Amino acid sequence: MNTITYFISDLHLSPERGDITECFERFMREQALHADALYVLGDLFEAWIGDDDISSFTHHIADIFKTVSHKVPTYFIHGNRDFLVGQSFCQSAGITLLPEQAVIDLYGTPTLILHGDELCSLDVNYQRFRRIVRHPLTRSLLTALPLAYRKKLARKARAKSVASQQGRNMDSMDVVHSDVVNALNHHGVRHMVHGHTHKPNIHSFKLAEGVGQRIVLGDWYDQGSILEVSADGLQLKTLKHCSV
Repeated sequence: MNTITYFISDLHLSPERGDITECFERFMREQALHADALYVLGDLFEAWIGDDDISSFTHHIADIFKTVSHKVPTYFIHGNRDFLVGQSFCQSAGITLLPEQAVIDLYGTPTLILHGDELCSLDVNYQRFRRIVRHPLTRSLLTALPLAYRKKLARKARAKSVASQQGRNMDSMDVVHSDVVNALNHHGVRHMVHGHTHKPNIHSFKLAEGVGQRIVLGDWYDQGSILEVSADGLQLKTLKHCSV
């Protein structure tokens, strides 16, 4: 009987980073395939401009998921890079799309899972942008645009994002503790798992009732980052990249 649940996020998969894709494929084949469940907490892709942007690369990623999802329940939450992932891709990959914030029963522990970008409230400009692009009407308008135009917009958005981060106070892009507490209180839980900040760690802190725990997943740029949870406890682990 399987006794492990895995969490991953911020892989930022792209055709240009074959080492990350190979590391991901090895993890899926050797570890995720034998789990109770797999949760992907956003930014699976470096960029996703719509399910109609079909390529050999996206087919390959969907096939990797299908090798696991036909045996292991597999779930996905949107990140800030791939909020346009839709039901078409999810169906082809056999994964279930969850809302932006979801509470799951993790071996008897109610746990809030999310990508985490909404907790970075000090980044005012980003939060304003997030509210606009995540609105259902905006999503509909974006996906209705011609694919070539969306690709052009995505290139401009990535360049603007890189330029805007230069010289900025990185603390402004981290989560705000009061937002963490508010989210936990809103859902009536004490445990949280998220990604986005690329700062893997396990944080414990006092709440009005009991002790809270916030687990942060790492990115996959230099090495894989996974959270392994069982009825006996949890561990943040790293995975070495395959050579390109």
